[in-house]
Amino acid sequence: MLAILRRLAGLTLLLATGAALAAAPAPDVLIRQVSTEVLETARNDKAIQAGDVARVAALVENKVMPHVDFEVVTRSAVGPQWRSASAEQRSRLQAEFKQLLIRVYAGALTELRDQSVQITRTQPVQGSTQVIVQSEVRGKGEPVKLDYRLDKRGAAGAESWKIIDVNVAGLWLVQNYRTQFAQELTKGGIDGLIAALVERNKGGKS
Repeated sequence: MLAILRRLAGLTLLLATGAALAAAPAPDVLIRQVSTEVLETARNDKAIQAGDVARVAALVENKVMPHVDFEVVTRSAVGPQWRSASAEQRSRLQAEFKQLLIRVYAGALTELRDQSVQITRTQPVQGSTQVIVQSEVRGKGEPVKLDYRLDKRGAAGAESWKIIDVNVAGLWLVQNYRTQFAQELTKGGIDGLIAALVERNKGGKS
């Protein structure tokens, strides 16, 4: 189950209910809604179970992306060189990184069956507006820790919680990709990283 969850890190980074809410839900409530909706969808959608990437992509666009600060996710994964990237380069980085994550969890979703998620704790991050919602994925075998980092975004009075990172059994998704991206940035800068992501997406590598 751990291997499946690692592949799901990209998905869980982006999971959230797409319903329009009058008031932003608390972060633990949001994650509970996210987990329930996605697990039920994965179990009941035959196209997703069959590995239909287009169906998974539609799920991301319609239910997920409004509740993720994907620019922050990409910026954090790229690191300091993000500041020197042009607007076009930033747009391409986000598009290719998103495509990479879609492919990764499209395969993982087909393997979900009877897992459930239990929220165990919500912990503020000292010195910031962020919180970490800790949870456990329970099914056959030992539970696996799955933690979400969220930050409050938006104008005063209209703030909402956005997912900006996910930790699967001790591995933070953004840090993991930042390490990988650093190698490409060292070799070829921003354009080199974009080219590497394009090739990974073409070749089906995660």
